[in-house]
Amino acid sequence: MTKLEQLLSQYAAYHLNHKNIVTHFVGIPLIVFSIICLTARAGVMFSGIEITLALILLVVTIFYYLSLDKIFGLIMLIVFAVAYPFAYMIAQWSMGAWLGASIGIFVLGWVIQFIGHFYEKKKPAFMDDLVGLAIGPLFVLAEMVFMLGFRKDLEQRMLEQARKQRALMDSKIVHQASVH
Repeated sequence: MTKLEQLLSQYAAYHLNHKNIVTHFVGIPLIVFSIICLTARAGVMFSGIEITLALILLVVTIFYYLSLDKIFGLIMLIVFAVAYPFAYMIAQWSMGAWLGASIGIFVLGWVIQFIGHFYEKKKPAFMDDLVGLAIGPLFVLAEMVFMLGFRKDLEQRMLEQARKQRALMDSKIVHQASVH
């Protein structure tokens, strides 16, 4: 199993309910965009170009995604390249408008996420492993690619592993409940 399959399977174990996955199509992009907005305001000029904290985070994230999968990494590069100018524009607003919009988007994204986890009846993956915060956007991209009919072999392996992991998680919960 590749590192990508392992990470996606681990994340998918918390996301097997279709309603939960659908909420993630909205919630995760909102959260990611809000983080880009919040970090696009902090920057320094270097040779006439503003290097923002958002750019640094995006570059690091893209390198991480590319190390896991070239295709997904390139698609995320395109997504971030489209999102960044909008986030940068918001970062130029007045302090109150920028913070209000960025934090509002962030909170809305998390509310949508937690609604999805209500349907799933599972806590978010990041509560057990912080890597889930980085894998969430990649999971949403992978799910979209799968829905479009591509990379079905990866989807099958991911789901098979995720169901096994979910069964283990559920059996531990049942075991802990019976002990108490």
